[in-house]
Amino acid sequence: MKTLGEFLISDQKKHKESTGEFSAVIHALRLAAKVVNHEVNKAALVDIIGDYGKTNVQGESQQKLDVFAHELFIKALANRKIVCGIASEEADVFIDLQTNEEYNKSKYVVLIDPLDGSSNIDVNVSVGTVFSVYKRLSPIGSPLTAEDFLQKGTAQVAAGYVLYGTSTIFVYTSGNGVNGFTLNPAIGTFYLSHPNIKLPKTGSTYSINEANFATFPAAVKAYLKERKENDEKYTTRYIGSMVSDIHRNLFQGGVFLYPPNKKMPTGKLRLLYECNPIAFIVEQAGGKAISMGERIMEIEPEDLHQRSSFFCGNKEMIEVLEEHLKRG
Repeated sequence: MKTLGEFLISDQKKHKESTGEFSAVIHALRLAAKVVNHEVNKAALVDIIGDYGKTNVQGESQQKLDVFAHELFIKALANRKIVCGIASEEADVFIDLQTNEEYNKSKYVVLIDPLDGSSNIDVNVSVGTVFSVYKRLSPIGSPLTAEDFLQKGTAQVAAGYVLYGTSTIFVYTSGNGVNGFTLNPAIGTFYLSHPNIKLPKTGSTYSINEANFATFPAAVKAYLKERKENDEKYTTRYIGSMVSDIHRNLFQGGVFLYPPNKKMPTGKLRLLYECNPIAFIVEQAGGKAISMGERIMEIEPEDLHQRSSFFCGNKEMIEVLEEHLKRG
């Protein structure tokens, strides 16, 4: 069974122009994920659960583990000197690492949601990390600009997530399929456990917070009503930790739905930190990801913390939803 490191080496050999820089980025993310996993597993014992006492740029209460994971991933990426900039859901602005001469030759930027679903830590529910890797647009060695981060999802070099659950799994794609690596905690190594992940052809699960049903768009209401009335196998499975819901649907089939509502008229999820990376993974696994009628990865970002509606999962299930969205 291949380790993540061995997999990266064999993949790197397929690309003669490869310098090893991309592999180093994944190695840094892997290292930070192992440390976060360790802390998540003993969170209640070391007083890092609960509110941190501050809010992030989106006005949401930060959890202690949000801050810990944010700082850890920044440190892991910065210390390796292999990325020139980082944007985090927990930071107001992007971080330009080029204050040090050693970073001036770096061509990659990383966008990250350090700990998705962190409030679930208090009740021992799975949480995750979501990340994207892009090539910068500005010339190497020059100051970073917002445009280096405000790129369409189609420009992603890689995307992935880490799920901290009953086991810890690192799932990522670099545009050639999706692979999952499970952590052996005894020796601290990720092994290829789920090669070439593909969504099942059909699914019967939908993941959605129906507490907001009354203010969903009419097309989404019609879609849900039709599914409930015409498909006896259709069932709800909603954890409230996006990475957990996406991971289950990736293996069992289904759709994840986060439509706009009265409180969040443009949607709640962050386009750059959540929607784009998950969309890349889902599409590479044979599925589909859209907003209210547009392919997620074709949306032109305008703001680092831009929100979007988000629907992804089995292609045929999403296409049924698209028909409803077209009818309005």
